Amino acid sequence: MDPALDFNMYSRIQPSEGWVLLLETSAREVFEVMLGTELTQMGEVEVPLTAHCTAMVGLAGRLCGVLSLRCTAETAGCMAAKMLGSEVGAAEYTIRDAIAEICNMVAGNFKTKIPGLAEGCMLSVPSVITGKHYQMHSLADGERVEVCLSFDGHPLWIGLHLDR
Repeated sequence: MDPALDFNMYSRIQPSEGWVLLLETSAREVFEVMLGTELTQMGEVEVPLTAHCTAMVGLAGRLCGVLSLRCTAETAGCMAAKMLGSEVGAAEYTIRDAIAEICNMVAGNFKTKIPGLAEGCMLSVPSVITGKHYQMHSLADGERVEVCLSFDGHPLWIGLHLDR
């Protein structure tokens, strides 16, 4: 069949209950391979309204929304150091590049775990917000999936904000 005539190819994929586990698994795999670190369950941690670093990757196509990675500046620095095999204290632009790339890899890994999504969903170029006084507001009017994991004892939030 001609792909231009296959309307199922363009229909939206609806989130399921298992996506929390898929999101967590995607993050764990990326951190193990790229940073040599095992993420663990964080337990009961209040999700802060603000964070020091937020990396975001947009999703468009069969799944529309934003995948985000939020953490403290200290955690972002540790992630960059492990990813680059250097000492903590890298330049700020290096830290931004590292967390952007990690977020991008988690988004790419996540979309390959859902049948039909790998080729039916495009990822945007990652964006990073840093600072102490900001709040992230997703304009996506849909579901939100978020998991809090421990990266070397520090909380790390991976979120998926979906448009309807």
